[in-house]
Amino acid sequence: MREIGHFIGGKTVKGKSGRFGDVFDPNTGEVQAKVALASRAEVEDAIANAEKAQGAWAATNPQRRARVMFKFLELIQKEIEPLAKVLSSEHGKTLPDAKGDIQRGVEVVEFACGIPHLMKGEYTEGAGPNIDIYSMRQPLGVVAGITPFNFPAMIPMWKFAPAIACGNAFILKPSERDPSVPMRLAELMVEAGLPEGVLNVVNGDKESVDTLLIDPRVKAIGFVGSTPIAEYIYATGCAHGKRVQCFGGAKNHMIVMPDADIDQAVDALIGAGYGSAGERCMAISVAVPVGKKTADILVEKLIPRVESLKIGLSTDPQADYGPMVTHAHLEKVKGYVDLGVKEGAKLKVDGRNFKLQGYENGNFMGGCLFDEVTPNMKIYKEEIFGPVLSVVRAKDYEEAVRLPSEHEYGNGVSIFTRDGDTARDFTARVNVGMVGVNFAIPVPLAYHTFGGWKRSGFGDLNQHGPDSIRFYTKTKTVTARWPSGTKEGAEFVIPTMR
Repeated sequence: MREIGHFIGGKTVKGKSGRFGDVFDPNTGEVQAKVALASRAEVEDAIANAEKAQGAWAATNPQRRARVMFKFLELIQKEIEPLAKVLSSEHGKTLPDAKGDIQRGVEVVEFACGIPHLMKGEYTEGAGPNIDIYSMRQPLGVVAGITPFNFPAMIPMWKFAPAIACGNAFILKPSERDPSVPMRLAELMVEAGLPEGVLNVVNGDKESVDTLLIDPRVKAIGFVGSTPIAEYIYATGCAHGKRVQCFGGAKNHMIVMPDADIDQAVDALIGAGYGSAGERCMAISVAVPVGKKTADILVEKLIPRVESLKIGLSTDPQADYGPMVTHAHLEKVKGYVDLGVKEGAKLKVDGRNFKLQGYENGNFMGGCLFDEVTPNMKIYKEEIFGPVLSVVRAKDYEEAVRLPSEHEYGNGVSIFTRDGDTARDFTARVNVGMVGVNFAIPVPLAYHTFGGWKRSGFGDLNQHGPDSIRFYTKTKTVTARWPSGTKEGAEFVIPTMR
C-alpha cells in the first residue's frame, strides 16, 4: 500500500506519528493509499524549517523571487497531464475538470510573478519642510494555509503563490482526502529554485490544524472549507494574535428573469449545478425563476437535461461528472435528498439509486432536481455540496433579490436577463460578495479578488488579487527629515505639516 508522508525542509519525509488516513479511489470505493497524519511535533518541525528559511528568502529581491515563480510555471505546464490524472484519481472529478482546477491555480501564480510591482510602496517628497514620507510592504514571516478537498491544486496555489512571492515562508495543510497533488506542487517549487524550507506540506487532521493555530511563530492563517470549521479557525487564530482569512460554505442562487434566454439559462444551470458532482463552493444550487410562467418553462426544460446527464468514471472523456470524493459524503448528500422529500419539496428527478455498471461500489450519484422548494426547508438553508439543484419560485423581482440577500451565506449569485437596468439594479443591491450577469459561476480572474460575504467569509481581506498582497504583508511607513541646519530647542506639540 502506497504511503504519503510530508514535505518538510525541501524533501519528502515519512510520517512519524503512527497515525494514517485512507485515500480512496472514488471510482471503486477502494483504499488506494495511506496518508500520514502529522503529530504536533512534526508540524512544529515544519514551522522551525520555515522560520529558519524565511529571513534569507525575504531578503531576496522581488525580481529573483518572481523568477522562481516563472520557473515553476514552466515546470507545471510540462506536468499538467500527470497532475490531472493524479488529481482525478483521488478526488473523482473528470480529467478536463482536473485540468481546469490546475489552470485556475496557475493563473494566480502568473499574477504573483508581478510581485516586483505589487510590493511597491508609496512616496511623497516634500510632505513637510524638508520631510519625505514613504511606505514599504514587508512579509509577515511564517504563514499557513489550510485547504479543502474539492480543489486540491487551485486553492493551495491561491494561498502559497502570493504568500511566498511576498517573501513569507509557507506551511500548507491540504485535505487528507486527496494529498498527492499538493505534495507534488511543493516538489516542483523546490525544483524551480525555491530554497528548502520556504514551502512545507504537512498532512494531518485537527491536531495539525490546532498546532498551526496556537504556535506563535505562525503569523497568519488562510482557510477554505465548511463554515463551522471556518468559524472555529477564525476565532481561534484571532485569539492567538494571528491575521486570519477564512472562507466557508455557500448557497449560490441563479435568478432567471422572464426576459432571459431560457435555453441559455438551462445550459448554465446544468453546468454550474452538476459540474464536478456539485462539489464546488461556487456551484449553483438554487435556481430562482421569476413568475409562474418562467418557472414552469424552466423546470420543463431542466427535467430531461438532468435525466440525460452522463455520469461516469473520472477518466471517461464523455462523462459530465464523475464520482463524489468518499462514500461517506455520498451518503450525506443522499440524506439531504431524503430530507427534501420529507419536507414536501417536489423531487422531479431522483438520482439516488444510480449505479455505474461494473463500479457498483464507486461513489456515484445521479443528478437530482427539486421543484417548489421554500426558504424554510433545510435543503434550502444548508449547503448540500452534491449534484442537487433546488428550484425556488419567486413571484416577482423583489422577492428574487431578497432570497440570496437574506440567506445566511453570501458567496456567489448570478442573474440571467436581457435588461441592463435590471442587471445594474441587481448587482448594486444584492447582499452577496460575487455577482454574475448572464454568467453562472462568477469566479473573478486572478488579478481581481475572490471572497464571499456573511457566513461565507470571515476576515477583512479576500483571496488572490490585490487583497492577497495586502493580507500577506504588513505596511511600514517612514517619515524622514534631513535638516540642513540644527534647530535649537525641544518641540512639545504634536508634529504637524504647517
